[in-house]
Order: sequence, then structure tokens, then C-alpha cells
Amino acid sequence: MQSLNYLTLDKDVRQVRQPDVDVFAAQISGGVLGVADAAYDEARKVWNATVDRKPALIARCLTDVDVQAAVRFAAAHRMLLSVRGGGHHIAGNAVAEGGLMIDLSGMRSISIDGATRTARVGAGALLGDLDRESQAHGLATPLGINSTTGVAGLTLGGGFGWLTRRHGLTIDNLVGATVVTADGALRLVSAASEPDLFWALRGGGGNFGVATSFEFRLHPVGPEVYSGLVVYPFAQARQVLRAWRDFNAGAPDELSVWAVLRKAPPLPFLPASAHGTEVVILPVVYSGDVEAGQRAVAPVLQFGDPIGTALGPTPYAGFQTAFDPLLAPGGRNYWKSNNFSTLSDAALDLVIAAAGRLPGPECEIFMAHLGGAMAHVAPSATAFVGRDANYIMNVHGRWSDARDDERVRAWARGVFEEAAPHATGSGYVNFLTEDEAERVAASYGTNYPRLQALKRRFDPDNLFRMNLNIEPAAAP
Repeated sequence: MQSLNYLTLDKDVRQVRQPDVDVFAAQISGGVLGVADAAYDEARKVWNATVDRKPALIARCLTDVDVQAAVRFAAAHRMLLSVRGGGHHIAGNAVAEGGLMIDLSGMRSISIDGATRTARVGAGALLGDLDRESQAHGLATPLGINSTTGVAGLTLGGGFGWLTRRHGLTIDNLVGATVVTADGALRLVSAASEPDLFWALRGGGGNFGVATSFEFRLHPVGPEVYSGLVVYPFAQARQVLRAWRDFNAGAPDELSVWAVLRKAPPLPFLPASAHGTEVVILPVVYSGDVEAGQRAVAPVLQFGDPIGTALGPTPYAGFQTAFDPLLAPGGRNYWKSNNFSTLSDAALDLVIAAAGRLPGPECEIFMAHLGGAMAHVAPSATAFVGRDANYIMNVHGRWSDARDDERVRAWARGVFEEAAPHATGSGYVNFLTEDEAERVAASYGTNYPRLQALKRRFDPDNLFRMNLNIEPAAAP
């Protein structure tokens, strides 16, 4: 009788009988893929091309019942388990080498209730899906900045973007969720039902179960916002970034101005002579009245002598796709990220120096200005604790040739280490890579003991460990 080899939670090799696999496969609406199936290689691909793992099985779940069956199968065999939503996390934890991958990409339904200003979103939905559907009603919720990111992973780690200063993190707008926990139970989770689990989901990553759907609060946004880019020459970086930081201290919550240091893409509003040279790009979004936005953004044009600007009323859902070409699937990626409560002159200087030695044309350093509504929530109110991060810096190594792997990674690590003395010491779990397990506890700070206790309650065997893992608290 044929058997299938797989890896256990302890990374031991075991076997499961093929008849047992067949019984399991019959329970999954979208079917189960193995290495011999034609669709297998495409199904195991994720956004980050450095991730090339081969699960023993891929369960293509379409319903909550499918997910329950998959979780129970993995638990019964102590099979290494991963969960794929959008497959966009930098560490590639969506794919378990030799294990079972629960693929939620087919669970992509979205339902908008314009009267109550809420959205019910399947765990396979992408940011672009939710932006498009909610904007049809003139509504939105804070999400990230790349439309191909999965809603599920973004939410479970916190979620920030252009609307965060005005409306908080993605988790601050989460009303409820459906979750399959390690015992295979389907739980309806909200502030009123399973409040401890609801607290943990809001920033605790995928540690506590498989979230199969989410309910979000929506806000009137757009459909047009005043947005765009202001680009300065790299020679003016010190002057521009100090002016940017000082301006941000008094900026209204409706306004988000970030900073990106990279080589200029061939943007049509830039002179050809600037293409491929180092620049400072200031992306701008004002989510309130368009005319008020134009007035609020005007000082950004005075930080130096811009080499190009592209500002004006833009469909919000359209601007949400503006950076997609720079973050397309299939590139090799490695990130290092720091949180800052303030950006000192010394911190800005080291960022500028690091941007002067970019290891490739796709590499960049971006600094997101946060604060505002995000900071008005108590750190203990959700699992996400980094409410003091007025800035998050992501050192984004991106390249195409595997021979450059170590060189680009070394650059990113070097910038991170140089910046660390100026940073808070915590991190944003959605930006942590596969080699940063030691940063998990610091990223949750004073919330970590409670998270460990809840992990022991809901997942004592650590079935959900393919993530930035929170280990269960030791038995009393």
C-alpha cells in the first residue's frame, strides 16, 4: 500500500497511508494537490521568489468546513502546517516544506453593507479586492499600500497604510472574525464573543488559528483623494528629510507623507536624466476634502527644489495600486525593519548614507509616518503593542539574480544594525523575516506574557507555528 512522506511539527519524517490521504482529499471542496499534480507548482508559489518550498500536500479550501477538516487532519498526524492567504509575507511562512499548506486563496468573497458601513471579507481576498468593492460605496478601511497583499495576513499582523493616521490600524477597524482553532472548532470572534481570542487576533499574527473571514468597519473616503509624488534630488536629501520630519510633527491626521530613498524609476514626470539616479520620493495622500488637501500639501513642495511632481485628485483605489509595479510578484526580497518614536538628525544621516550605497536598482529604504489615530489606542487594548512607532522604516532589499542573495541581505542587515541604537527595539511582525525569531518577544513587549498564555489555551501543541511564532506558556 502506498504511503506519503511528510514532516511533523518536530521536523521528523513520517508517513501517512494513501487511503487516508484520499479520504481527507474527498472532504476538501477545492481538492488536494500533491507534487505530481499539474497545478501543484503554481499553487505553492508565493510573492517572494527566494521562497521555494515544497509542501507534501496543498488543501485548496473553499469553505469553513474545508478548513476545519484540514486543521483536524494536520493535528491528527502532527503534520507541519502552514496557512496561505495572499502569500505575500516576506518570510514565506505560507508554505510548509514537507507539510500541509492550507490554501485560502479561493475564499475571496466580499460583501459590503453600505448602511452599516461594514465589510465581510473572505480570508483569500486581496487588498485590491476590498478597496474596489468598498470604494463602490464611497467607503474604505485602512489597509496596506500594495494591492496584491492578502487582507488576512495584513490584518493579523496589525496593518497600516495611508489611512492609518486618520482611522487607525487595520486591526483597529476589525469588528469580528471567524476562526478555526487547533481543536478544529469554528469560533465566532468579537469583543462580545471570545474577547480574549479577539484581543490576540489583533496583532498576534497567525498564532491562534486559521481566520477564515473578517468583518471590518468602513469610513467615508474619496472616491477621490489629493495624492501623488514629490521627487527631490538625492543631493538635497539631508535638507529635505529634516524638513519632512519637522513638517510631520504638525501635520493633520488626514495627511500622510512618507519618504522613499531609491533609484528613480522611469516615471513620465521626471526628466530622463534623473532615471536610475538616487532620489528622495515623498508619496502624499490627503484623505479629506480635496481642496483642503491641496493647501495642506503645499509646504511639501518647499522642502527643496523638486525635480518632478505629480499631485492632484486621484481615485483612492487607483492610488492604492500606484506602487504595485515596484512590488510585483516574482522578485527576490529580503527586509529589515526598525520602529522609531522620533527620527533624530543622526538617524536620518545614516539612512541617507545607506541609500547612497544601494546594492541594486530595485532596493530602497522607505519611512512611513504613522501616529495620529493609531497612537490614540492603548498598547494593552490589542496584541499589537507598537503604538509609539511614529515612524516605521523598512530596508527593502529586492533583486532578481540569486547570485546577489548574500550581498543584498548583508546591506539590509547592516543598515538595520546601524539604525538600531536610534530605534525603539520593537518591530512590526508583518515585516519580520524568517531569521528574526529572536525579535518576536520584543515586538510584543508587555503583551507577550498574555499572548503566551492565550497560545497555551488555544494552541497548546503549537500547531500554528509557521509564523513569527509565539510559543505557548509553560505548564504551571
